Amino acid sequence: MSKAANHIDMSVDLGRLKLKNPVMTASGTFGYGFEYAQFFPLEKLGAVVVKGICLKPCHGNPTPRVAEVHGGMLNAIGLQGPGVEKFLHGEEYLPFLRKQRATVIVNIWGRSIEEYAEVASKLDAESEGIHALEINISCPNVKEGGIAFGTDLKLASQVVSEVRRATKLPLITKLSPNVTSVAAFARAVVESGSDMVSLINTITGMAIDIETRRPKIANTTGGLSGPAIKPVALRMVYEVARAVNVPVIGMGGICTGEDAVEFMLAGASGVAVGTAIFSDPLAPLKVLSGLEEYLRRKGYHSAMDIVGKFETGKK
Repeated sequence: MSKAANHIDMSVDLGRLKLKNPVMTASGTFGYGFEYAQFFPLEKLGAVVVKGICLKPCHGNPTPRVAEVHGGMLNAIGLQGPGVEKFLHGEEYLPFLRKQRATVIVNIWGRSIEEYAEVASKLDAESEGIHALEINISCPNVKEGGIAFGTDLKLASQVVSEVRRATKLPLITKLSPNVTSVAAFARAVVESGSDMVSLINTITGMAIDIETRRPKIANTTGGLSGPAIKPVALRMVYEVARAVNVPVIGMGGICTGEDAVEFMLAGASGVAVGTAIFSDPLAPLKVLSGLEEYLRRKGYHSAMDIVGKFETGKK
């Protein structure tokens, strides 16, 4: 077989966002890129999705904030971050990512709708090296008594609408799985201006230390991630891909190329690797390699060829 015949086009089309390959990092698991740049060139990834950025620096929740559980981990980090100004100008943040020639997606959050819009506006004003924004709607709205934006259809729509007005950058909305119908939320945020959706965020859970009879994380409850949530994530990606006509980015327990293939067959045009990075910093590249090997073995010429090609077997 000739080299040309063996070539596989790994690029993916996410509407307004074009990536060299479908594999990216999940926000909150890869820091801001500089923490992992010693392991491989960041430009090899489809995109680096940075840890959440809000208006002001945030110190996060009290410790302990992480606990290992069967099939994954619980975390209640509390969205610790440097704030938007330091992210834009601190040498280890966006300036570093620009030098690395990385494709950068900035995850944003706020304690109010106004804060979301202000963060988006500041990033839009200095957007060199920023390729898209990912709106984290899983944080609580302090003005509404702590209810999460991502579990209230009206609030989710309002957040996306205001962010859409504040920026020209492509928008991804990261959906919460802690809802009755994730497809309904996907439709709502797309109608409000989101160019894409990503899912799933963590599932609420808890763990108890039976010796102390106390919770294993100080916040009592936290977000469950890792292989344990993959079947739930896969089902939700499948439902959302059938409900909206925009690109879908799938995540939740992806550890291997085979996992990535499943998500893409279910309808995801891109995939994000998260918890696996904590045990293996090279996990995203291994996922990419495994995905490419599958495409070659099956005779595909492009990564986009398998998107949504899941066959239920139903007539």
